Amino acid sequence: MKSTKKSILLVVSLLLVAALVAACSATSTPGAPAADPSADNATVTLSGSTTVQPLAEKLAEAFMTENTGLQIDVQGGGSSVGVKAAGQATSDIGMASREIKESELAEFPNLKIFVIARDGIAIVAHPDVPVSDLTVEQVRDIFSGKITNWKDLGGDDQNIIVASREEGSGTRAAFEEMVMGEDALIAASAILQASNGAIRTTVSTTPYSIAYLSFGYLDDTVKSISIDGVAPTEPNAADGSYPIVRPLNMLTNGEPAGMVKAFLDFILSEAGQKLVVEDGYIPVK
Repeated sequence: MKSTKKSILLVVSLLLVAALVAACSATSTPGAPAADPSADNATVTLSGSTTVQPLAEKLAEAFMTENTGLQIDVQGGGSSVGVKAAGQATSDIGMASREIKESELAEFPNLKIFVIARDGIAIVAHPDVPVSDLTVEQVRDIFSGKITNWKDLGGDDQNIIVASREEGSGTRAAFEEMVMGEDALIAASAILQASNGAIRTTVSTTPYSIAYLSFGYLDDTVKSISIDGVAPTEPNAADGSYPIVRPLNMLTNGEPAGMVKAFLDFILSEAGQKLVVEDGYIPVK
């Protein structure tokens, strides 16, 4: 009887040793299948453009609904912050609402750029401003301080109050590139605001004011102004007739993997692009 018990114990011990050896081999064998990305990447962090931020939050909420246990944290800071965060890998994904500069690509050569949507930049004024159409040159002259009175544009004899985004804003950088050009600077007298939401509030509550604003923030509290007779609408931006359009980018340090890649794949999927359209932006797929 004792001999039988010893035999059983020996067999059990041998089986346990074999199982441990097999487990160790599986974890150390080169080329073994990778673990479930959700297990080692339970949190994905994003930072950067305040234009992209609300859209990213909606996309993250939808993706987390399908991936329980995953946490996606989205923070603002501006496009330049997003480029730096991605380039230095302090965030999994950086957000930028403008073209990436050659100097940034030189500083961070491992950056991978994913255009997730396109966004028009509208020229908006206080609802009581009677002017409804401007040329690109007139817009440039307004924001540089060359034109300072609405009467010079067919409006009332009132000073023009210019509002603008702050330095480091992707919206400002895109506006400067596409409208101001290399030779014109935004007037030092411009009221500076830190977000599209703050710009909209400023224009809606300040008589005779004007600013530039992301399409995603347009509503009836501000007046949209046509450019060379073309209204700032998504169809006009999509077909190229409206001239002030910029990319909304997500950036990674090298090729994305795990849940970072899965999230980006979702954004560019039919479901993700549907959310892009619902948020007022132009899809890329």
